[in-house]
Amino acid sequence: MRGLYELYNTLLTAYGQRNWWPAETPFEMMAGAILTQNTTWTNVEKALTNLGDRLSPAFIAGVQTEELAQLIRSSGYYNQKALKLKALTQWYEKYEYNIKIAAAGDGEALRAELLAVKGIGRETADSILLYALNKPFFVVDTYTKRLLHRLGYDLPATYDGLRLQLEAHLPQDVYLYGEFHGLIVEHAKRHCKKQPACAGCPVAGCCRQRM
Repeated sequence: MRGLYELYNTLLTAYGQRNWWPAETPFEMMAGAILTQNTTWTNVEKALTNLGDRLSPAFIAGVQTEELAQLIRSSGYYNQKALKLKALTQWYEKYEYNIKIAAAGDGEALRAELLAVKGIGRETADSILLYALNKPFFVVDTYTKRLLHRLGYDLPATYDGLRLQLEAHLPQDVYLYGEFHGLIVEHAKRHCKKQPACAGCPVAGCCRQRM
């Protein structure tokens, strides 16, 4: 997968630093990774606003599931997501709700733990690992696959197959991975949509426009 670092620099020049993931605390980031499943970030922001200053591991652990579901209703699938937030918090409790203690663990071991938590799949786990725990795991989402496919890359069939290829062709760097993912999200919102908006696209010159 040659040219990935060049792609990163092109997107960085076009959009500037994204400072993604938008969150004030590591736990807010982790909760956001659950809430953003199958919805838009706008709906996640509404749920986070409803939670407000109460968003903490202690609150999520203690609040009734039904009340929590109503607080995050705007994120969609709110009953399931309330259960997922409870499960995430239960996992976090073993680290005393302390991000430094959690982050001291081995990345692969932490990934295995997160994938064993109800409602956490690979994309969500890798988001938490990268943005909350500072582990170099590249987040693969629909935007990533769409952009790389349209640029002409032949992609592995599996999530981890693509993730490992990306990591093999980029420096193992948490900041780079985080910015690159944020830049891809921004690019997908502006240009690389389901129906592409090619006018002014910064990668139009090398895009094969595969659908």
